[in-house]
Amino acid sequence: MRVLIIGAGTGGLALAHLLKYAGIEVAVFERDAVPNADTGGYRVGISPAGTRALEACVPPENFELYLATCARPPRYFNLFTEHFAQVLSFDLTGAAAAMDGENNVIRRTLRRVLLRGLESEVSFGKRFVSYAHDTDGSVAAHFEDGSRATGTVLVGADGTNSTVRKQRLPHARLEDTGMASLGGKLAMTDRSRTLLTERMRYGMSMIFAPRGLGAIIHSLEFAQRRGDPGFAARWPDFVEALDEDSIGWGLWGARRNFPCDPSPLSGPELQHLALQLTHGWHPHLRELIRLTPPAAISSVAVRTSVPVQEWQSSNVTLLGDAIHTMTPGRGAGANTALRDAALLGRSLIEAHQGRRPLLQAIHEFEVEMRRYSTEAVLASRRQMNGSDPIHKPVIGRLQLAGMRGAMRVINAVPALKRRVLQNIMRVRGEN
Repeated sequence: MRVLIIGAGTGGLALAHLLKYAGIEVAVFERDAVPNADTGGYRVGISPAGTRALEACVPPENFELYLATCARPPRYFNLFTEHFAQVLSFDLTGAAAAMDGENNVIRRTLRRVLLRGLESEVSFGKRFVSYAHDTDGSVAAHFEDGSRATGTVLVGADGTNSTVRKQRLPHARLEDTGMASLGGKLAMTDRSRTLLTERMRYGMSMIFAPRGLGAIIHSLEFAQRRGDPGFAARWPDFVEALDEDSIGWGLWGARRNFPCDPSPLSGPELQHLALQLTHGWHPHLRELIRLTPPAAISSVAVRTSVPVQEWQSSNVTLLGDAIHTMTPGRGAGANTALRDAALLGRSLIEAHQGRRPLLQAIHEFEVEMRRYSTEAVLASRRQMNGSDPIHKPVIGRLQLAGMRGAMRVINAVPALKRRVLQNIMRVRGEN
């Protein structure tokens, strides 16, 4: 068996490791010209379930390096008003077992960790164009530079705008949610640190504001790794790869409530838009926006896949965003891709070992992947939907007031608060 993987993202590289470790020949093709290309976004949250899936895919030394390059784990999960009035805050230090494996990592660093050990299997600067089946049943991938590669199986792990999906499932489509978002990253300095409360600095904080506007603030600290002589001795080539301590922020809402569409705007224009959206909000949040270098501010159109009904399986399949793009509402995108990689990898290994026919193995993967990914896509869509009543001027304020009232009640009743936290941890453990 020889497996061709189109796309060197989180899911594709995790799958490549699992297959290679099982003795299956694998070749990964990535359109980025270099491994450290800036592909947009910088932080990715890996849930306990995602961490377990990653551990199941990669060699132990890669997994240990992944853990060592993660930021300090969050101590709190906070919910605030736009004026920084706390409505609900969970202390996560008391939920250590449930939080085990909840990590924040820099996306570029994660790719570098996953590339370790796959140097000869990954080719960069290879833009996939199409595939075709040969007479012997194998599949050939064709690239923009005129080259081709042949394998037993082709896996599309090439992201939201997947070229593989457009050929394999031309009826599969993406849907605009009516939501828009923008965000940025700034260095954690003495000045920026003072703009955060202690719970903000040591946790992840979400803000729910009128008109359905939302925001997130999270701080990432790596100082303990950079100063650890043990880390430097074991992974000297990764010391410089550790990101500087930073603060990230994001804003989102129904696009119709934005003064303008953020997608064509430059960094300085996005910064101005963020200040417009947060007019009247807490001055510390607005100061964080002002301190953010405009070049570090970007926008994202929030789209989602429309779940596809069962299709006839072949030796061309898909994983991750290539088949189930979802909104960031539940932070489940990368975690679901890792779940795909672990599941598909096990299925292909069983076929390679003769324990089941190849097409049956791929079919069973696709059936299960459709089941859990459809649930995740729909749940994420419910949390970021531009047509939700919360984005309307009158009913939205009533809905927001009800939400804040419920959160304050939870915050005031310890038994209820513990139950809600357990449910949050259960969801993160499953997704």
